[in-house]
Amino acid sequence: QVQLVESGGGSVQAGGSLRLACAASGVTSSNYCMAWFRQAPRKEREGVARIYTVPYIPVYADSVRGRFTISRDNAKNTLYLQMNSLKPEDTAMYYCAAREGLCSGFLRAQYNYWGQGTQVTVSS
Repeated sequence: QVQLVESGGGSVQAGGSLRLACAASGVTSSNYCMAWFRQAPRKEREGVARIYTVPYIPVYADSVRGRFTISRDNAKNTLYLQMNSLKPEDTAMYYCAAREGLCSGFLRAQYNYWGQGTQVTVSS
């Protein structure tokens, strides 16, 4: 069974940076769409960024474009999210998600596997 484990969360000041990682285990196919979602208290879970194996094209939510960078190391089955210029509104639980095959948009139902989340807190 595929398992996703996030790491790298923490507390930072506004303008700071964090790098999240999502390690995938039990993967039997290299054809995955992987994505980052986040959920702040009292808010709906929203897509942050996603990336396919092929084509290797990242897609970002408007709220993070230009500040966040998603990447993946297929050999290590690891997904990353480099977060720069963090803002208090970025505070949320960040979740790694994966789907076998292609995906489009940030529809939660598309993703078969989910991590437990890692907390990111940005103070002003």
